[in-house]
Amino acid sequence: MWEHQSLFRVSAQLFAEGVFNLLDRSLRPEVFLLGFAAGRESEAPEAVVLEPASHRYAPAEFRHVKTRAAALEANAGPQGSVYHLHPNDHDRSEKQHWYELVCQATESTLNELTSSRGENRRSFCSGPVSLQGYLVTVVLQLAADCYDGYYALPKPGGGRPINLPHAAVLEFMHDCARALREADTADNDQPVLDRDYNELLRSAGRRLMLRVAPAGTHGLYDACNGVAALRHEGDEAIGTMLVSRRLHPAVVPVLTLETPVPMRDHRSIRKLLELSEGHTALISDASHVFGLGQLVPQSDAQFEPLVTVHFTNHYSWEVSHAGHVLMRVVSNTPRLPQGQVAADNFARVIRIVFPDLSVDSTDYLWDLAQKATTQPNGTILVISAGAAQEAQRLTRQCFRVVPRIMTPTVLRLVTNIDGAVFVEPNGICHAIGAILDGLATEKGDSSRGSRFNSALRYVNSSKYPVLAVVVSEDGWIDLLPS
Repeated sequence: MWEHQSLFRVSAQLFAEGVFNLLDRSLRPEVFLLGFAAGRESEAPEAVVLEPASHRYAPAEFRHVKTRAAALEANAGPQGSVYHLHPNDHDRSEKQHWYELVCQATESTLNELTSSRGENRRSFCSGPVSLQGYLVTVVLQLAADCYDGYYALPKPGGGRPINLPHAAVLEFMHDCARALREADTADNDQPVLDRDYNELLRSAGRRLMLRVAPAGTHGLYDACNGVAALRHEGDEAIGTMLVSRRLHPAVVPVLTLETPVPMRDHRSIRKLLELSEGHTALISDASHVFGLGQLVPQSDAQFEPLVTVHFTNHYSWEVSHAGHVLMRVVSNTPRLPQGQVAADNFARVIRIVFPDLSVDSTDYLWDLAQKATTQPNGTILVISAGAAQEAQRLTRQCFRVVPRIMTPTVLRLVTNIDGAVFVEPNGICHAIGAILDGLATEKGDSSRGSRFNSALRYVNSSKYPVLAVVVSEDGWIDLLPS
């Protein structure tokens, strides 16, 4: 298609890994390029180009994309009665509509391919960019089970994000399309994807907050950051704000301000936040705060889930809908909520590591794992068939205890100190506060903390069957081996 297509594809892959690994490493992003000969007529299979050429998909599998796009165009009917004053505007509008149909047809084809092959992938396509006689689209694939596992807002459509991963996908595609357009005009034809990963996520956070704001009001994301950054009489910003249109039937007014306070007035909003308590919250339409109110009970006929912003700490806030956290923001950096370890995933992994373990023992260890994941400062729970021997070997690097059954209550106490807790598969504890050792491994991750990497080294070096539940201080929860 063009001279530097391989360089761009590698750059986009690294860009995707940098962005989506910050959200959830289990998303496992993969990027490749698809190019279609620029004419609208159906082309021969060799007119479809894949980058890399050795990809698991073949160009022939996309030969009907433009035929599908033409069918979508025919089914859609006339594009409304918009009158364009200039012929160029009309041509540009038609071209953009055709590009959108090609994008839809490409995504449909990819969904059929992944479904027929049983691939655990969710596919997204950027709008095609005309480049060197080809319509070039960037394809991003993510792990479907991980992507679909996050709560999604209802009533999607119109290119609006349903959650933070989707907003990040939209921002990533926007950047890729921009880089391709610049390549068509640059002297060296080398598209550049050099945006800071966290900056892209901040733009994704703004896009998501624009989605949840009534009437698409801009500025809610930055306003929440401004409020969270302030203190009132030395106290941190802690409180709740309901986001809804004015006079929403699901909101019971408690106190109405005669003059609504603009959201850009961060100091006043921070002061009013002190009034929120329990079920009583500030009420805002994302443009102004106009009082205090409460959401009606779920049993009420007027009930409707509303977006709630919780100010949890200095520089920290989170947004939720229907009890599900959509996004956590710390120091102006959006992150996904790191929830509890899934029970079915824990049971699956533990059956692999300890195939002879009884159902009762599995359930008991699950209770311990759940308690470990609630430790705010992070911890490591090591379930090892050789826990007694390892406690003896690490005598100088742990506090050995008289063997006893570990209970969730005791686990909460012993995880208040640094180090790992060693238990046998039957729940018997042998050591607390253990400093783990192990050989360096290529699976290490410099972007993660010492707790994760030390647990990873230990699990990979252990001569006993072992499962580690790693709770990092930044909220990450990992099962090793994964």
